[in-house]
Order: sequence, then structure tokens, then C-alpha cells
Amino acid sequence: MGIFNKKKPSPAPAPKTTLAQDIPVATAWVVKALNSSGYRADYTLESMKELDRFFDEQSGPGGILSRNRGQILFGLGSYVGETAIRLWGGRWLTDDSDPEGEMNIAVELASGVRFWPVVRCMKRCRLGPEESLYAYLLAMK
Repeated sequence: MGIFNKKKPSPAPAPKTTLAQDIPVATAWVVKALNSSGYRADYTLESMKELDRFFDEQSGPGGILSRNRGQILFGLGSYVGETAIRLWGGRWLTDDSDPEGEMNIAVELASGVRFWPVVRCMKRCRLGPEESLYAYLLAMK
């Protein structure tokens, strides 16, 4: 067997990222996707109205949320949490050992208020306008 006939070693698996590393990547991805689809995502309280509009328009059959729902909800929740942190200060709380860690990421605001933005986005998707993201963040103000 010549050196060109040797079996190439399998590439090493990609290193596992942490939730803390995944959040800014998911946030950037969802901001780009929202903005390119006609929804204004600019980390303002007003942008939560745009997210509410997104849920209203994209939750039904054939809407964007009918496919890749988990990934999209994680990105949207990351954006909601990051917006709250930018507006009022705070930090992400993550647990990489939690099997449902993507769903259970939390934000603790500087005021001490704690909330779970992915869970809130799941409720908004499932229950509709009465779970308004704009009203939810406005109440934290």
C-alpha cells in the first residue's frame, strides 16, 4: 500500500459548545433572518411588537414556525433575553448539564427579576396574542 492509498483518519468531532456560546450565535442568526424578512429586530422594546407580528404571521400551517421550530424558538428566545439585558442590564443563567437546557435558559435582570425567554416564546407560539412579548417586557420596565 502506497502513501496515497492509506486510509485517511476521520476528522475529529466538532467540540461541543456551551449554551453561553450558543446564545449570541442564535441571537445574531435570528436578527439577520428577521431583518431580511421584513421584521425590525434592533434590540429595542418596540422590536417586541415585531416579534409579536412574526408569531401572528408565521405560527400557522405553512408558516416559518411549522419547520425547525425548536431552533427558531431558541433563537427568538435568545433575542428576547438579549434585548432585555441590553435595555435593563442583567445576565444569562445557563446549565449545560440540564437535558432541556436550551429551553430553560434564563435571564436575571439587574433588578433581580428572573425570566425564561425561550419558555415565553413557546407560550407565545402556542397560546397566541394574549402572551404578547411586548407586554411581557414592558411589564419588566
